[in-house]
Amino acid sequence: MSYQVLARKWRPGNFNEVVGQEHVLQALVNALDSNRLHHAYLFSGTRGVGKTTIARIFAKSLNCDTGISSRPCGTCGSCLEVDAGRSIDLIEIDAASRTGVDDMRELLDNVQYAPTRGRFKIYLIDEVHMLSRHSFNALLKSLEEPPVYIKFLLATTDPQKLPVTVLSRCLQFNLKRMSKQQIQSQLQYLLGEEKIESESNALGLLASAADGSMRDALSLLDQAIAYGAGSVKQQTVETMLGTISRDYLFKLLDALVRQDAAEMMRESRNIIAHNPDYARVCAEMISLLQAMAFYKSDANIEPADDMLGEQIISLSERLSVEEIQLYYQIMLRGRHDLNISPDEAAGFEMLMLRLLAFSPDPGQAVEQPATGKKKPVVQPLTTSKAEFPGAANSEDEGHPLDMDEPTRDPSASAASADSPPATRPGSNGAQRVGAQSDLESGHVEPEPEPETGEAIHWSSFAYELGLLGQAQMIFLN
Repeated sequence: MSYQVLARKWRPGNFNEVVGQEHVLQALVNALDSNRLHHAYLFSGTRGVGKTTIARIFAKSLNCDTGISSRPCGTCGSCLEVDAGRSIDLIEIDAASRTGVDDMRELLDNVQYAPTRGRFKIYLIDEVHMLSRHSFNALLKSLEEPPVYIKFLLATTDPQKLPVTVLSRCLQFNLKRMSKQQIQSQLQYLLGEEKIESESNALGLLASAADGSMRDALSLLDQAIAYGAGSVKQQTVETMLGTISRDYLFKLLDALVRQDAAEMMRESRNIIAHNPDYARVCAEMISLLQAMAFYKSDANIEPADDMLGEQIISLSERLSVEEIQLYYQIMLRGRHDLNISPDEAAGFEMLMLRLLAFSPDPGQAVEQPATGKKKPVVQPLTTSKAEFPGAANSEDEGHPLDMDEPTRDPSASAASADSPPATRPGSNGAQRVGAQSDLESGHVEPEPEPETGEAIHWSSFAYELGLLGQAQMIFLN
């Protein structure tokens, strides 16, 4: 007997075997058990989440010889025919290859005929959004008022392309992407049934690479088994996927925290020596920074991965919230820039240098004993005549700086000479009003230092955010 791929061998045969999608399964099970059956169902969602599988189980439940039930027996002739793909009353149509209106009319000509063996004649149309406009128009009447023995099961990855007239005639079920934990748990179960040795970290990598698709996960698992000669090990999976061990990433982040450029370049080139998928490496670093940001936040969310949690917490304690957010933004933009870099390896090195270049200097932060967070304080602004060359002649030449000077009462001027200067509401420091302007006198008194701590100049930090498309000053209380 020829080898059968895992995605087909382990395709669920009943609703209890389906992973996830509880919101869809509950509605279908209740409808079957109460015999409240609609004539048209639309299943939508990304690839590999169970649209066609659920539709086939539903068809099996409708035509099972033991009766309409949410628990088909799986042993009767009707159930076995559906599983084998040779049921006469289950008509599967690939809309991508039969898009024309003539194809649709040919199929619908048989709607008037009763089912041959089963209870219902079921049309399962996969990738229904690929049908032409005229095909949809030909389908509308049959979809709205079909004979009592006809059921339509539609599946699509792009429901936005379906006409509203079709959507309004169907019960719609949107299938969700599967979580990494759901996929990893299912892979662990299948490997146990197949008696194949595996490592948990390797399955975690496969689950992450599947990106919410169970079929993708099973295809990658088949590939990993073949690559690892009958076993699934972390090192072989990393090589197969073009990723690297997270130990390298922790060494990179540790060098970044210590601002050790030489060590960071050494670790970068160790990564480059493995010739990995650099976009995936950047994604892994972004995930680590996200975990650090969650832990550092007020919610104090512990890392989900217990094996890496200790290292994540250690790095988080040595970085401020602002630095983590800055590095996260740099990595996001840098991952995008890799696509336009002449050489991805060189682009990855430049991205690591960018992290170093845009790191706030250690001396520019005030450590708060209670929280350990860096609190920037704006440095007072001082002005001199040298900075305004035209200030000296402004009185004679009508300099624009004096155009808005308010008319002053001589008596008020005399009184203001002995009184303290007034302050403008909303300003950072005191500004004189009613006396000779500061620019005319050429003298501006420096403002007192803030009482909250040592003054900090954060212009470089603002410049960094400006380069990242977020040109704004950040002031933290």
